[in-house]
Amino acid sequence: MFRNNYDNDAVTFSPQGRIFQVEYAQEAVKQGSVVVGLVSKTHAVLVALKRNAEELSSYQKKVIGVDDHLGVAIAGLASDARVLLNFMKQQSLASKMTYGRPIPLERVVNQIGDRAQTNTQQYGKRPYGVGLLVAGVDETGPHLFEFVPSGMTQEMLACAIGGRSQMARTYLERHLDEFENATKDELIKHGLRALKESMSQDKELTVENTSVGVIGTVAEGKRKGKVESFKLYDGPDVGPLLEASADSVDAGEPASAEAGGESMDVDS
Repeated sequence: MFRNNYDNDAVTFSPQGRIFQVEYAQEAVKQGSVVVGLVSKTHAVLVALKRNAEELSSYQKKVIGVDDHLGVAIAGLASDARVLLNFMKQQSLASKMTYGRPIPLERVVNQIGDRAQTNTQQYGKRPYGVGLLVAGVDETGPHLFEFVPSGMTQEMLACAIGGRSQMARTYLERHLDEFENATKDELIKHGLRALKESMSQDKELTVENTSVGVIGTVAEGKRKGKVESFKLYDGPDVGPLLEASADSVDAGEPASAEAGGESMDVDS
C-alpha cells in the first residue's frame, strides 16, 4: 500500500507533515498484547498479558528486568524490543563500571528515545516497531515512563499500551486518584483488574498468560527508603496475586471487551 510515495522511507515528510513509517510502527505496537503500568508514592508495577504463537510453543516474555532498579514491559515486535533491552543493559552496566552507581532512570529512557529517533533521520533505517513501559526507582522515588516508536518518551502516572488497551486505559483513568497512596498489593490488584478489562469476556487471566513486575522502596521500618530490587512474578508465583485480585473485585464492575475484532499476534 502506498500513499503518494511518501511512505517508502522514514525520512520523508508528507505534505501534511506526517511520517507514515513511524505511524506504521505505532500500529505494530497496537497489534501486540496489552501491558499496563502504574505508579504510587512507594512502588511501580508492570502487568502484562502474554501470548503464545501456537499451542505447541511457550508464552512470549513480556516483562523483563534490566537492572536491580529497573524493569521493562513490551508491546509489539519482541525482536525489536530485544535490541533496545540489550542496549539498556549495556548502558546500565557501563554506568556501574564507570561511576559505581546505577544509571539514572530518566537518562537511560532518554538514550533509547534518542536511538529510536535517529532511525527517522537516516535513510535506509526503519523505526522500532515496539512500545515500552519502563518502571524504575531513583533517589526521588518510583517512576513510570512510556516509550513510543517515534522516539518520544514521557513520564506517566499510569499507562496501558498494546492491542485492546483502550478499556484498560479507561479503568486507569477512572481509578487514578487511588494510585498515589496505594500499597504494593493494592497497586498490583489495580493492574490486574485493568488488564482483565482489556480481555474479551470468554478469556481469563491465568498463571500461564500473566506476568507481574514490581519495584519500589521500603515504606517503613529500619530500611525505610531503601530500594526493593525489581521482582518478576511469573508462572506459579502469579497465582496468589490473581486470587487476591479476584477476591476483591467489585461485583458491579464486570470485565468488558473493547469493540473490534481480534488483533494479529506480533509478540514473537
